[in-house]
Amino acid sequence: MGSRVTGADASGHIVGQFGNDFASAGVLSGTMTALLTTDALQEFVSSRLDAVQATLEDHVITATAELPHAGSHYRDLWQTLGNQFGGGKNLRPSLTLAAYAGLGGEDDDAILPVAAAMEMLHLAMLVHDDVLDHDEVRRGRPNVAGTRRAELAGSRLSPTRVDDHVMAAALLGGDLALASAYDLISRAPLPAHHRLACLDLITRAIRTTVAGELLDMYGDLIDPAHASSLLVAELKTATYSCVVPLRAGAQLAGADPTMVNHMERLGASLGLSFQLVDDDLGVFGDPAVTGKSVLSDLRAGKRTELLRLGFHNTDEAGREILRACVGNPDLDEQGAGAVRRVLVESGARDRALKLARQHARTARRIASERISAPLSGYLIGLIDSLEERSS
Repeated sequence: MGSRVTGADASGHIVGQFGNDFASAGVLSGTMTALLTTDALQEFVSSRLDAVQATLEDHVITATAELPHAGSHYRDLWQTLGNQFGGGKNLRPSLTLAAYAGLGGEDDDAILPVAAAMEMLHLAMLVHDDVLDHDEVRRGRPNVAGTRRAELAGSRLSPTRVDDHVMAAALLGGDLALASAYDLISRAPLPAHHRLACLDLITRAIRTTVAGELLDMYGDLIDPAHASSLLVAELKTATYSCVVPLRAGAQLAGADPTMVNHMERLGASLGLSFQLVDDDLGVFGDPAVTGKSVLSDLRAGKRTELLRLGFHNTDEAGREILRACVGNPDLDEQGAGAVRRVLVESGARDRALKLARQHARTARRIASERISAPLSGYLIGLIDSLEERSS
């Protein structure tokens, strides 16, 4: 069990009986009550991320052992999935943990599998998104598809059959991760109504992301200047990355409907800001830092807000460059450099980043005006760090 948070003082700080967790995080010791500060909440979240990782690893080990007669390929696929964890920002479990503890939650056994489910869901989305984008590297190392291709290097299979194996591993691996997100919650020690609420959130996240992926993948049927890029970002990223984790933590902590609605609104704005910055890094970032190519989004012709603004703002000469380069699967660095110059000189990059800052300000305002300390301080710090990130 974690710290037992029982109320709030006049300043909005959470006050209650504390355990070793908050004491070790620098919370007031030597008494039977503790003042949970923003720093203590940050430390609590950070300390629990190791436990989330352990929960994910235990789940993979258990799931691998459940079908011993399934053979080595099944075990290998689970092992490959397990190897994908780590190296990311842990945004989704962090938001779940922070909302839960910051709003009065006190049971580690209840929240850890839910936080792990949010990261497992993220892995599923990444694996399937990489299939759609034909990417075989994630975070600077082979993803599920790339791992399977490496395993088949030197085999007697034809290139077509190798591609079939690679596709099968990625599709089925992503499916295993989706099922695991449900499994982690269904086995969590939660009251029935909380378990059902969390399962509903996972379903919402999957359906919303599929809707966003469809708009994204079918975007090449639409004039780039008229693409629904912000709607794609809301559906494909903001809901499952920010809204659902915040809602899950808040609902499990027993937050009232008004507070849950604040989590929804904050998560939507934070998610949009996050995706707009991510789109910028996908074109202008440093692959050595981001672990992602700066060519893949351009080669795929992604209808991001950055590119929509580029097509809208530039002159005809600039549009000719964008038409020739964006969506070209053979685009090289020279062509990508020409695209970047158009995006900068047309003001598209500045406008997209300005929009990211506006959404970040909206999220920051909700945190400061509608959410009490220490959660408000934690969220503001997180918003600031994500807005200024380089990866």
